[in-house]
Amino acid sequence: MRKVLIVGAGQAGLQLGLSLLAHGYTVTIMSARTPEELRSGRVMSTQCMFGPALEKEREYELNLWEEDAPKITGLGLSVAGPAGDRVLDWVAPTGEIAQSVDQRLKMAGWLELFEDRGGTVVFHGVTTSDLDALARLYDLVVIAAGKGELVQLFDRDPAHSPFTSPQRALSVAYVHGLGPRPEHPETTAVRFNAMPGVGELFVIPGLTLSGPCDILFFEGIPGGPLDCWQDRPGPQDHLSRMLELIRQYVPWEYARCAGAELTDDRATLAGGYTPVVRRPVGELPGGARVLGMADVVVANDPITGQGSNNASRCAASYLDSIVELGDQPFDQEWMQQTFDRYWVEARHATSWTNTMLHPPEHVPEILGAAAQAPAVAARFVAGFSDPTSLQEWFFDADTARSYLASVTASQSV
Repeated sequence: MRKVLIVGAGQAGLQLGLSLLAHGYTVTIMSARTPEELRSGRVMSTQCMFGPALEKEREYELNLWEEDAPKITGLGLSVAGPAGDRVLDWVAPTGEIAQSVDQRLKMAGWLELFEDRGGTVVFHGVTTSDLDALARLYDLVVIAAGKGELVQLFDRDPAHSPFTSPQRALSVAYVHGLGPRPEHPETTAVRFNAMPGVGELFVIPGLTLSGPCDILFFEGIPGGPLDCWQDRPGPQDHLSRMLELIRQYVPWEYARCAGAELTDDRATLAGGYTPVVRRPVGELPGGARVLGMADVVVANDPITGQGSNNASRCAASYLDSIVELGDQPFDQEWMQQTFDRYWVEARHATSWTNTMLHPPEHVPEILGAAAQAPAVAARFVAGFSDPTSLQEWFFDADTARSYLASVTASQSV
C-alpha cells in the first residue's frame, strides 16, 4: 500500500492520518510534541466543533470524548450599547449538538490512538532540509503544521488574502466555576458578545484535562482596549485582566464570573495572526512537491469558529481525493485539484469570516432581525455548521434584505 507522510499532529493531520489507516494506507505522522508534552503544555486553541465535523469523527471512531464533553445545543448573540447595556440579546438552537474538547487532551489521545491502530509516529521537529531528505521515502508528503519554517514553502495567494496584518488581538482563558446565563439557564450555548468598535467576547462550554469548563475568548480590534496583551502577563494576571475587561465591556457576562478560576496554570493564551490563503503546492530544494492542508493553506481569523471545522473538512476532502486516485501519481496537478476541491467549501467559510471582521451595514440588520424572527436566527446559526448555506442569502445586501422582508411579511399574515 502507498506510503504517506503527514507533518503536523493537529486536528487536520491526525484526522487524515487516522482515516487513511482505516483505508489500508501506510502512514507516518511527525509530531513536534509527545502526548505527555501536549497534556502538560499550554492551551492551543478555542475550538468548537459543529455537527458535520463531529459526524466525520464518529465515522472513523475518533469521538473518544463525546460522552464527557458538554453538549452545546445553542448559540446566543448579545450586542453592547453605548451605555454598556445590551441592545440585542437572543439565543437560537444549533440543530445538531456541538462540542469543544481541549486540543491538549484531544491531540494527545489521537496520537496514542494512531499508534494503537498501526500508524508510525516520529516525535521530532522538522526543517525544510530534513523534509528534503525524507520526501523520497514516501509517495505523498502532506504538510499540516500551520506554524514554523515549513509554512514558508507555500506562497501567499493575494487574490484570496485581503489582509496583511492581524485583524484581532486574541486572548484566551480556560476556567472552572463560571455560572449559567440566568436568562437562559437551561441552554448550553456558545455566547457571542459583540462590542462595536471594541471587539468580541466568546464564551464556549468545553472539556479540558480536569473536566468540563468554559473558555473565555476575547477578540480585540487592533489598537483598542482589548489589544493589551503585549506584556504577556502570567496566568493569574491574565485571567484578572480578562475579568476586568469583561466587567467593563460585557457586564452581563461578568455577573456569572464570581467563581471563575483557571483550570490549570497553562490555561491562558494571547497572540494574533494574519488571515491568509496560500497556494497549496510547495517545492522542496531537491525538487519534490509537497501538499499543504488546513491552516497551512487557509488560515481564517477565529471570529466565526471555523478553524477546527475547516481542518475537519479539509481532512475529509483530502481523504476522498487520495482514495479516489488509486495508484495514479500524486503529482502537482493532482495536488492543485485536491486543494481546489476543498476550496469549494473553504471559500465560503473564508468569505463569512472576513465579512464578520468588518461587517457591512446589512449584517447588523440581519442580527437585529434575528431577535424578532426565530427563522432568521436559526438560519444564521446554521452557518456555523455549514458556511456554504450563507451564500444563498447572507453576503449580498439586496438579497439579505429581500429575505428579511419576506420573513417579516410571513409573520404579519
